[in-house]
Amino acid sequence: MSYPTSVRLFEVGARDGLQNEKEVIPTEIKIELIERLVEAGVKAIETGSFVSPKWVPQMADTADVMAKVTRYDDVIFSVLTPNMKGYEGAVSSKADEIEIFSGASEIFSQKNINCSIDESLERFKPVVEAAKKDGLPVRASVSCAFGSPFGEEITPAMVADVSKKLFDMGAYEVSIADTIGVGTPIRTKLVLDAVANVIPLDVIGVHFHDTYGQALANLHAALEVGITRLDSSVAGLGGCPYAPGATGNVATEDIVYMLDGMGIESGIDLNKLVKTAWFISDFLGRPPVSSVAKALKNKLD
Repeated sequence: MSYPTSVRLFEVGARDGLQNEKEVIPTEIKIELIERLVEAGVKAIETGSFVSPKWVPQMADTADVMAKVTRYDDVIFSVLTPNMKGYEGAVSSKADEIEIFSGASEIFSQKNINCSIDESLERFKPVVEAAKKDGLPVRASVSCAFGSPFGEEITPAMVADVSKKLFDMGAYEVSIADTIGVGTPIRTKLVLDAVANVIPLDVIGVHFHDTYGQALANLHAALEVGITRLDSSVAGLGGCPYAPGATGNVATEDIVYMLDGMGIESGIDLNKLVKTAWFISDFLGRPPVSSVAKALKNKLD
Protein backbone atom coordinates (compact mmCIF):
# COMPACT_ATOMS: atom_id res chain seq x y z
CA MET A 1 0.00 0.00 0.00
CA SER A 2 1.33 3.42 -0.99
CA TYR A 3 0.70 6.42 1.24
CA PRO A 4 1.52 10.12 0.80
CA THR A 5 4.92 11.13 2.19
CA SER A 6 3.50 14.32 3.67
CA VAL A 7 0.14 15.99 4.35
CA ARG A 8 -1.22 19.45 5.08
CA LEU A 9 -3.40 19.76 8.19
CA PHE A 10 -6.02 22.50 8.21
CA GLU A 11 -6.79 23.37 11.84
CA VAL A 12 -10.43 24.29 12.48
CA GLY A 13 -10.41 24.44 16.29
CA ALA A 14 -10.43 28.22 16.60
CA ARG A 15 -13.61 28.57 14.51
CA ASP A 16 -15.49 25.33 13.89
CA GLY A 17 -14.26 24.00 17.22
CA LEU A 18 -15.29 26.95 19.38
CA GLN A 19 -18.36 28.32 17.61
CA ASN A 20 -20.86 26.24 19.59
CA GLU A 21 -19.42 26.88 23.05
CA LYS A 22 -22.14 28.43 25.20
CA GLU A 23 -19.68 30.47 27.24
CA VAL A 24 -18.23 33.38 25.29
CA ILE A 25 -14.52 32.73 24.79
CA PRO A 26 -12.43 35.89 25.40
CA THR A 27 -10.60 37.23 22.36
CA GLU A 28 -7.29 36.86 24.19
CA ILE A 29 -7.88 33.13 24.70
CA LYS A 30 -8.66 32.63 21.01
CA ILE A 31 -5.50 34.50 20.07
CA GLU A 32 -3.38 32.46 22.46
CA LEU A 33 -4.89 29.26 21.07
CA ILE A 34 -3.95 30.32 17.54
CA GLU A 35 -0.45 31.39 18.61
CA ARG A 36 0.12 28.05 20.36
CA LEU A 37 -1.04 26.16 17.27
CA VAL A 38 1.41 28.11 15.13
CA GLU A 39 4.18 27.41 17.64
CA ALA A 40 3.36 23.71 17.34
CA GLY A 41 3.90 23.91 13.59
CA VAL A 42 0.38 24.33 12.21
CA LYS A 43 0.52 26.25 8.91
CA ALA A 44 -3.17 26.63 8.01
CA ILE A 45 -5.73 27.81 10.58
CA GLU A 46 -9.40 28.68 10.41
CA THR A 47 -9.36 31.74 12.63
CA GLY A 48 -12.99 32.84 12.56
CA SER A 49 -16.02 33.69 10.47
CA PHE A 50 -17.71 36.85 9.32
CA VAL A 51 -21.31 35.86 9.97
CA SER A 52 -24.11 37.63 11.78
CA PRO A 53 -23.45 37.70 15.56
CA LYS A 54 -27.17 37.03 15.92
CA TRP A 55 -26.66 33.52 14.56
CA VAL A 56 -23.12 32.77 15.75
CA PRO A 57 -22.36 35.08 18.70
CA GLN A 58 -19.11 33.23 19.47
CA MET A 59 -17.60 34.62 16.25
CA ALA A 60 -18.56 38.25 16.85
CA ASP A 61 -14.92 39.15 17.62
CA THR A 62 -13.36 37.68 14.47
CA ALA A 63 -12.23 41.12 13.30
CA ASP A 64 -10.51 41.71 16.66
CA VAL A 65 -8.83 38.31 16.55
CA MET A 66 -7.54 38.97 13.04
CA ALA A 67 -6.33 42.44 14.03
CA LYS A 68 -4.39 41.26 17.07
CA VAL A 69 -3.00 37.85 16.14
CA THR A 70 0.62 37.75 15.00
CA ARG A 71 1.00 37.27 11.26
CA TYR A 72 3.53 34.91 9.68
CA ASP A 73 4.72 34.65 6.10
CA ASP A 74 4.28 30.88 6.06
CA VAL A 75 0.99 30.57 7.96
CA ILE A 76 -2.43 30.90 6.31
CA PHE A 77 -5.27 32.42 8.33
CA SER A 78 -8.65 31.58 6.79
CA VAL A 79 -12.08 33.01 7.55
CA LEU A 80 -15.54 31.78 6.65
CA THR A 81 -17.47 34.20 4.43
CA PRO A 82 -21.12 33.28 3.72
CA ASN A 83 -21.94 36.40 1.69
CA MET A 84 -20.55 39.68 0.32
CA LYS A 85 -20.81 41.40 3.69
CA GLY A 86 -18.73 38.60 5.14
CA TYR A 87 -16.29 38.91 2.27
CA GLU A 88 -15.85 42.61 2.96
CA GLY A 89 -15.02 41.72 6.56
CA ALA A 90 -12.45 39.21 5.35
CA VAL A 91 -10.78 41.77 3.11
CA SER A 92 -10.71 44.48 5.78
CA SER A 93 -9.18 42.00 8.24
CA LYS A 94 -6.49 41.04 5.71
CA ALA A 95 -7.41 37.36 5.72
CA ASP A 96 -5.06 35.14 3.74
CA GLU A 97 -7.94 33.21 2.19
CA ILE A 98 -11.69 32.84 2.41
CA GLU A 99 -13.92 29.82 2.83
CA ILE A 100 -17.27 29.10 1.25
CA PHE A 101 -19.48 26.07 1.77
CA SER A 102 -22.35 24.14 0.33
CA GLY A 103 -23.83 20.74 1.14
CA ALA A 104 -24.96 17.45 -0.32
CA SER A 105 -28.15 17.53 1.79
CA GLU A 106 -31.03 19.75 0.69
CA ILE A 107 -32.68 19.72 4.14
CA PHE A 108 -29.40 20.60 5.87
CA SER A 109 -28.86 23.45 3.42
CA GLN A 110 -32.30 24.84 4.21
CA LYS A 111 -31.78 24.60 7.97
CA ASN A 112 -28.19 25.87 7.85
CA ILE A 113 -28.45 28.80 5.43
CA ASN A 114 -32.16 28.92 4.52
CA CYS A 115 -31.81 28.09 0.86
CA SER A 116 -31.42 25.16 -1.54
CA ILE A 117 -28.04 23.77 -2.61
CA ASP A 118 -28.29 25.45 -6.01
CA GLU A 119 -29.31 28.73 -4.41
CA SER A 120 -26.34 28.53 -2.03
CA LEU A 121 -24.00 28.11 -4.97
CA GLU A 122 -25.55 31.11 -6.72
CA ARG A 123 -25.08 33.21 -3.56
CA PHE A 124 -21.39 32.41 -3.52
CA LYS A 125 -20.69 33.37 -7.14
CA PRO A 126 -20.25 37.11 -6.46
CA VAL A 127 -18.09 36.29 -3.43
CA VAL A 128 -15.81 34.08 -5.52
CA GLU A 129 -15.70 36.59 -8.36
CA ALA A 130 -14.67 39.33 -5.93
CA ALA A 131 -12.00 37.07 -4.46
CA LYS A 132 -10.62 36.30 -7.91
CA LYS A 133 -10.47 40.01 -8.68
CA ASP A 134 -8.66 40.67 -5.38
CA GLY A 135 -6.32 37.70 -5.74
CA LEU A 136 -7.68 36.03 -2.59
CA PRO A 137 -7.64 32.20 -2.60
CA VAL A 138 -10.98 30.44 -2.06
CA ARG A 139 -11.35 27.21 -0.10
CA ALA A 140 -14.66 25.32 -0.21
CA SER A 141 -16.32 22.51 1.70
CA VAL A 142 -19.22 20.13 1.09
CA SER A 143 -21.26 19.35 4.22
CA CYS A 144 -23.12 16.09 4.91
CA ALA A 145 -21.15 14.27 2.21
CA PHE A 146 -21.44 10.87 3.93
CA GLY A 147 -24.96 11.11 5.29
CA SER A 148 -27.73 13.49 6.29
CA PRO A 149 -28.95 14.13 9.83
CA PHE A 150 -32.46 14.20 8.39
CA GLY A 151 -32.61 10.77 6.80
CA GLU A 152 -32.03 11.68 3.17
CA GLU A 153 -30.00 9.36 1.00
CA ILE A 154 -26.72 11.03 0.05
CA THR A 155 -25.11 9.31 -2.93
CA PRO A 156 -21.46 9.64 -4.01
CA ALA A 157 -22.71 11.14 -7.28
CA MET A 158 -24.51 13.91 -5.38
CA VAL A 159 -21.32 14.78 -3.51
CA ALA A 160 -19.31 14.73 -6.73
CA ASP A 161 -21.80 17.07 -8.43
CA VAL A 162 -21.58 19.75 -5.72
CA SER A 163 -17.79 19.35 -5.49
CA LYS A 164 -17.36 19.93 -9.22
CA LYS A 165 -19.55 23.03 -9.13
CA LEU A 166 -17.46 24.50 -6.31
CA PHE A 167 -14.21 23.63 -8.08
CA ASP A 168 -15.44 25.06 -11.39
CA MET A 169 -16.50 28.20 -9.56
CA GLY A 170 -12.88 28.78 -8.53
CA ALA A 171 -12.13 26.93 -5.28
CA TYR A 172 -8.52 25.73 -5.10
CA GLU A 173 -9.53 23.11 -2.52
CA VAL A 174 -12.78 21.25 -1.87
CA SER A 175 -13.05 19.60 1.54
CA ILE A 176 -15.46 16.66 1.71
CA ALA A 177 -17.09 16.74 5.14
CA ASP A 178 -18.65 13.98 7.21
CA THR A 179 -20.65 16.49 9.24
CA ILE A 180 -22.43 13.92 11.41
CA GLY A 181 -19.65 11.35 11.57
CA VAL A 182 -21.53 8.44 10.00
CA GLY A 183 -18.93 7.49 7.40
CA THR A 184 -17.02 4.22 7.30
CA PRO A 185 -13.79 3.40 5.43
CA ILE A 186 -15.47 1.73 2.45
CA ARG A 187 -18.00 4.54 2.19
CA THR A 188 -15.15 7.04 2.40
CA LYS A 189 -13.38 5.44 -0.57
CA LEU A 190 -16.58 5.31 -2.63
CA VAL A 191 -17.30 9.00 -2.06
CA LEU A 192 -13.72 10.13 -2.65
CA ASP A 193 -13.40 8.01 -5.79
CA ALA A 194 -16.57 9.62 -7.16
CA VAL A 195 -15.29 13.12 -6.40
CA ALA A 196 -11.85 12.31 -7.85
CA ASN A 197 -13.56 11.36 -11.12
CA VAL A 198 -14.73 14.94 -11.61
CA ILE A 199 -12.05 17.12 -9.97
CA PRO A 200 -8.29 16.64 -9.47
CA LEU A 201 -7.30 14.39 -6.57
CA ASP A 202 -4.77 16.90 -5.26
CA VAL A 203 -7.43 19.55 -4.57
CA ILE A 204 -9.65 17.24 -2.50
CA GLY A 205 -9.63 17.55 1.28
CA VAL A 206 -11.47 15.61 4.00
CA HIS A 207 -13.19 16.70 7.19
CA PHE A 208 -14.29 13.97 9.60
CA HIS A 209 -16.31 14.02 12.80
CA ASP A 210 -15.79 11.19 15.27
CA THR A 211 -19.42 10.64 16.30
CA TYR A 212 -19.22 6.87 15.83
CA GLY A 213 -15.48 6.52 16.44
CA GLN A 214 -14.72 6.08 12.74
CA ALA A 215 -12.77 9.26 12.01
CA LEU A 216 -9.22 7.85 12.13
CA ALA A 217 -10.25 4.77 10.15
CA ASN A 218 -11.83 7.05 7.56
CA LEU A 219 -8.72 9.22 7.45
CA HIS A 220 -6.61 6.14 6.89
CA ALA A 221 -8.88 5.20 3.98
CA ALA A 222 -8.50 8.74 2.58
CA LEU A 223 -4.71 8.46 2.82
CA GLU A 224 -4.90 5.18 0.88
CA VAL A 225 -6.80 7.00 -1.86
CA GLY A 226 -4.04 9.62 -1.95
CA ILE A 227 -5.67 12.52 -0.11
CA THR A 228 -3.14 14.91 1.44
CA ARG A 229 -5.42 17.70 2.72
CA LEU A 230 -6.82 16.88 6.16
CA ASP A 231 -9.07 19.01 8.39
CA SER A 232 -8.73 18.59 12.14
CA SER A 233 -9.57 20.28 15.44
CA VAL A 234 -7.27 20.53 18.45
CA ALA A 235 -8.64 18.59 21.46
CA GLY A 236 -11.45 17.31 19.23
CA LEU A 237 -13.44 20.52 19.67
CA GLY A 238 -16.55 21.18 17.66
CA GLY A 239 -19.87 20.03 16.33
CA CYS A 240 -22.59 21.55 14.19
CA PRO A 241 -25.62 23.45 15.53
CA TYR A 242 -27.70 22.60 12.45
CA ALA A 243 -26.91 18.87 12.35
CA PRO A 244 -28.54 16.96 15.21
CA GLY A 245 -26.18 14.39 16.71
CA ALA A 246 -23.01 15.89 15.27
CA THR A 247 -20.25 15.64 17.86
CA GLY A 248 -16.71 16.89 17.76
CA ASN A 249 -14.22 16.95 14.92
CA VAL A 250 -11.42 14.41 14.85
CA ALA A 251 -8.65 15.65 17.17
CA THR A 252 -5.53 17.08 15.55
CA GLU A 253 -3.27 15.35 18.05
CA ASP A 254 -4.85 11.95 17.33
CA ILE A 255 -4.18 12.43 13.63
CA VAL A 256 -0.59 13.59 14.18
CA TYR A 257 0.13 10.58 16.39
CA MET A 258 -1.16 8.28 13.64
CA LEU A 259 0.78 10.11 10.94
CA ASP A 260 3.99 10.00 13.00
CA GLY A 261 3.54 6.26 13.39
CA MET A 262 3.08 5.86 9.64
CA GLY A 263 6.12 7.95 8.76
CA ILE A 264 3.98 10.62 7.10
CA GLU A 265 5.28 14.15 7.61
CA SER A 266 2.87 16.78 8.99
CA GLY A 267 5.39 19.35 10.25
CA ILE A 268 3.65 19.43 13.64
CA ASP A 269 5.28 18.94 17.04
CA LEU A 270 3.03 16.47 18.87
CA ASN A 271 4.30 17.48 22.32
CA LYS A 272 3.45 21.16 21.79
CA LEU A 273 0.16 20.23 20.18
CA VAL A 274 -0.93 18.16 23.18
CA LYS A 275 -0.02 21.03 25.50
CA THR A 276 -2.21 23.27 23.33
CA ALA A 277 -5.08 20.79 23.58
CA TRP A 278 -4.87 20.87 27.36
CA PHE A 279 -4.57 24.67 27.38
CA ILE A 280 -7.93 25.18 25.66
CA SER A 281 -9.56 22.22 27.45
CA ASP A 282 -8.51 23.52 30.86
CA PHE A 283 -10.02 26.88 29.99
CA LEU A 284 -13.27 25.20 28.95
CA GLY A 285 -13.29 23.20 32.17
CA ARG A 286 -13.37 19.73 30.67
CA PRO A 287 -10.81 17.20 29.39
CA PRO A 288 -10.15 16.90 25.67
CA VAL A 289 -11.97 14.07 23.91
CA SER A 290 -8.66 13.15 22.28
CA SER A 291 -7.25 9.79 23.35
CA VAL A 292 -3.72 10.94 22.57
CA ALA A 293 -4.05 14.12 24.65
CA LYS A 294 -5.18 12.07 27.63
CA ALA A 295 -2.50 9.40 27.16
CA LEU A 296 0.34 11.91 26.88
CA LYS A 297 -0.77 14.35 29.56
CA ASN A 298 1.61 13.01 32.18
CA LYS A 299 4.45 12.46 29.69
CA LEU A 300 4.80 16.04 28.50
CA ASP A 301 8.21 17.67 28.62
